[in-house]
Amino acid sequence: MQYTYHKDSGSDIIEIEAEVHKYLFKVRRHDINEDLYFRNLEDKNIYSYKVQNIDRRKTILSLQSFEEKIIEPKKELHIGWCKIDPKSIEKVIASLNELGVTKITFINCEFSQRKYSINHEKLEKLLINSSQQSGRSSIIEIDECDCLDKFIENNPDTYMFNFSKNLIDDKKHEIKTIIIGCEGGFSKDEVSTFNKDKIVGIDSNLILRSETGVITIASKIAV
Repeated sequence: MQYTYHKDSGSDIIEIEAEVHKYLFKVRRHDINEDLYFRNLEDKNIYSYKVQNIDRRKTILSLQSFEEKIIEPKKELHIGWCKIDPKSIEKVIASLNELGVTKITFINCEFSQRKYSINHEKLEKLLINSSQQSGRSSIIEIDECDCLDKFIENNPDTYMFNFSKNLIDDKKHEIKTIIIGCEGGFSKDEVSTFNKDKIVGIDSNLILRSETGVITIASKIAV
């Protein structure tokens, strides 16, 4: 783990909960005399703390120093993702964070099941854990949009990931925003109203699951 998240990082004194203490000192066996590094994921600083006091219920740390340390993806990538089962999203969200996706907007597309709702709090926890492990100094920004038309209106340079002879590899340097369908892909109306020159695919005859497709997109564009 490259650092530990704490919302109050930057304060002269912070307290860590028993669970965090257990992980740092019993699981990872961190030397209590060595500095611990924290981020608040609000600024770009990394903060160094030392243990000031430990008891059974809490551990108090005192700030030693800090520095601005920006570790961010080299390219911005905004993915519009038509809603799928949240369990499938939760399985890949950490990987997308590590690959460098900047933002994900979940969209109610025609084939999306409206019963699905996005648990922002759970996704945030998964993203924080991912950034702690990878060292990234931010997490993916999560947003939602009511419909595909509105998303495209707000993001007019959007590309669509679908079956196409226009290969994503040939366009990846131009793509900053791209949408991917849910299970079943896009409806005929959604595809027909989209600019054909901005529909891109991969050189494969196989049908990808939505979560496999989004990993493919991130791997080809963001890295």
